Amino acid sequence: MPHSRAQATAAIVAAWLVTAVYYFLQYVLRSTPAVMMPELADGFGIAAAGVASLVGLFYWGYAPFHLVAGVAMDQLGPRRVVPIGAAVMGVGAIFFASGHAAIGGAGRFLQGAGGAFAMVGAAYIAVTYFPANRAATLIGATQMFGMAGGSAGQFVVGPLIAAGVAWSVVWLGLGIAAVAVAALLPFMLPAQHRRRDPAWLRKALGALALVFRNPQSLLCGAIAGLLFVPTTIFDMVWGVRYLQDAHGFDYPNAVLRSSTVPLGWIIGCPLLGLASDRLGRRKPVILGAALALFGCLAWILFGPREVLPPYMLGLVTGVVSGAAMLPYTVIKEANPPHVSGTTTGVIGFLNFTVTALLGPVFAGRLLTGGDTGGAGLPTYQAAFEPLLYGVGLAIVLTLLLKETGPAVAVAAAHARRRPPG
Repeated sequence: MPHSRAQATAAIVAAWLVTAVYYFLQYVLRSTPAVMMPELADGFGIAAAGVASLVGLFYWGYAPFHLVAGVAMDQLGPRRVVPIGAAVMGVGAIFFASGHAAIGGAGRFLQGAGGAFAMVGAAYIAVTYFPANRAATLIGATQMFGMAGGSAGQFVVGPLIAAGVAWSVVWLGLGIAAVAVAALLPFMLPAQHRRRDPAWLRKALGALALVFRNPQSLLCGAIAGLLFVPTTIFDMVWGVRYLQDAHGFDYPNAVLRSSTVPLGWIIGCPLLGLASDRLGRRKPVILGAALALFGCLAWILFGPREVLPPYMLGLVTGVVSGAAMLPYTVIKEANPPHVSGTTTGVIGFLNFTVTALLGPVFAGRLLTGGDTGGAGLPTYQAAFEPLLYGVGLAIVLTLLLKETGPAVAVAAAHARRRPPG
């Protein structure tokens, strides 16, 4: 019996790992455009403003399909839906390699739509098959895989582009890798034997309504979105161009410095999740990290250059912005366990709807005349200063959030056992 239990545990760990690899590839696809903006402009025959809009289509697929992924996970289980998402993402990358604007746009949308199933699937496995007191740690570790992909999408793909590898070859290779992972997933994911429920649609809509009616869910989505935006928009789209245009770095150094932000996430996501689990509380960790993120962004935009050691500021920014994953744990703890997949879908939808809506806004603030045209530091400062207001708003909203960590559950259990009077 212990042997079979150990085998079952190993199988679940393997299932989580291969889903995390899928998430890794999704982040590679998400972050790669930052190191090839000029190449994409030439390849698609459009200006930088058009490339920004094309790249941003990822989030228009990513945000709404989180809802589909979350509901499908609860109703069907991961084995029936996660491989389909990975295959769709891979096909989207292959479409993007075409260099045709319409086909590439559809491909970028499919990358986002298929990619939405990665985090939802990995988080579902983490909270369904592992102990509850490890939830934040495992979700943080899942995001660690994602940001490893985000970092690889910059410091691995950047040198390839600099060495003369065609941008379309990169996308074609990534698409084939995603399809290969999709073929592996059905053999790795746990089976859930469920009877076909004729009332599945009513139950799915009821689960969505239950989560959306909870004000804590909306707060979690807003906090995560506002803490994510500095990474998803500033670093992963404009980070390399900012360092080149505003600070005069050459391309290789700009890529290395920009890639330290997702590298910091690799450290920060599991570290902050572990700290929160050990502390037994979520809010103090979110608040402390958000305050540090505010300071880092202010220094990146307005602080003196070369005062701090090279790469340190980007690395610390990535570490503290890893707190954006803690609301993914809070929303699960603030809602019933039977809607676990739906909660991840809802927070993903809310989170990346913020990015989908704000991406074009920041591009419009930055771009004039269809291209950056070597915009200087004041232009970038004016365009991205609202990031500071967003992090400040996240801090305020965190103060309104109810604490849900294990320490609260333990205190509530003690209170229930205490005799009245």
